[in-house]
This record gives sequence, structure tokens and C-alpha cells, in this order.
Amino acid sequence: MDTSANTYQNRDAFNAVANCTNASSDASAASVALTLPLEKAALAGLRAGDAVTLTGPLYTLRDAGHMRLLEELHAAGELPYGLSGQAIFYAGPTPSAAGRPFGAVGPTTASRMDFAAPELYDAGIAATVGKGVRSQAVKEACARNGAVYFITVGGAAAYLAKCVVSSEVLAYDDLGTEALRRIEVRDFPAFVGVDVLGRDAYELAREGAADAAAEAGER
Repeated sequence: MDTSANTYQNRDAFNAVANCTNASSDASAASVALTLPLEKAALAGLRAGDAVTLTGPLYTLRDAGHMRLLEELHAAGELPYGLSGQAIFYAGPTPSAAGRPFGAVGPTTASRMDFAAPELYDAGIAATVGKGVRSQAVKEACARNGAVYFITVGGAAAYLAKCVVSSEVLAYDDLGTEALRRIEVRDFPAFVGVDVLGRDAYELAREGAADAAAEAGER
């Protein structure tokens, strides 16, 4: 495990919230509790940098599974497995442990799925969950479809597994950890990485840091 990479992801995610122009100045401000699948009105009220918790169904899928899902989408002309309006979590969970569905379930670097995300958003995916930055095409797809991208923190896979209450394999079982799974989560923590306007929490963090540096230089 690349712990240094996880450390940077954690730092960037928290900095995004701390520096976003719409983020509360109170670091202990309550998260927005969201119920999955997400309604359009709930999505429209979110802004990049908002802290949220997710409760309801998530669908885990990674690189190889995305390739198969695109093939099925192209063949049928619509999303299979009831995925329209749902949220995909970029994760490959470990086997069950400690009486829970998974021993660990951490986010995969989201940019690895950028090849598929715009088309899946256009087909009806309402949200994705991962870590790290997204491409401009993904941000445009979020804005075009009123969809969002959530950041969840890397390096906390065992903790996130405690938020999973059930799991079932829907497809691609031969892919092992990369199979399509429907999991139920409760109070799963995340931040809005890209909102329905295409605003990017990482960009806002950088802008906030630049403004702070400029202000400090003027003193």
C-alpha cells in the first residue's frame, strides 16, 4: 500500500472542504445526510466541498467491470442491472471479516474510470464515489446531467467497511473483487468533489490557497 499517496489524498480532500468558498468556517459543521438513490433536488442543493453522509444502495465497480458495463450499455442502449439513477463506488472490497460484509473497502483513484464516466453519466448514473481529481470531460458530464462526484478519503478502508451493512454480487463474478456488487451503506462519509455546476473542490482548494498566500504577501 502506498501510504504516502493516501496521505496526500486525505490532505487534499480535507483542504478542499476547508478552503471552498461555500464551506462553513466551523470545521465541526454537520454533514448533509443523503439517502440513496439520490433525487435530482438533493443533488441540485449540493456544492463542491460540502461534507455529506450517504445511506442506501451503492454499486461497487472498477476498471475491468467498467469495460464490461460499457459493452452492455452499447449493446442494449440503456444501463443494465437497474443502475439508472444510482451511484457507483469505485472500490474493490476485500472478503468478509469481523462479522461484516467486507474486511476493508477503500476508494480507487477515480481518474482510472474517467474513460467510462462521461458516457455512464449521460446514460443515467447519478453519482460516482472515489478519490482524487477528475478530468474536464467528467466535470462537464456532471454539469450536463445534474450529477455529482463524491470524494471519500483513502487510507480508511477498514473504517469505511464498518459503514457497509450488506452486499450481493449482481454481475461479473469472475472478476473477483472487481465484480459489480450492490452494497447497502449507512452514514458513509464523503465530500462533494464535483457538483452539478461542474465546480471542482480541488480547484476551489487551490484557489483558496492562492488567495490566502496573496493576502499574506500583502501584509
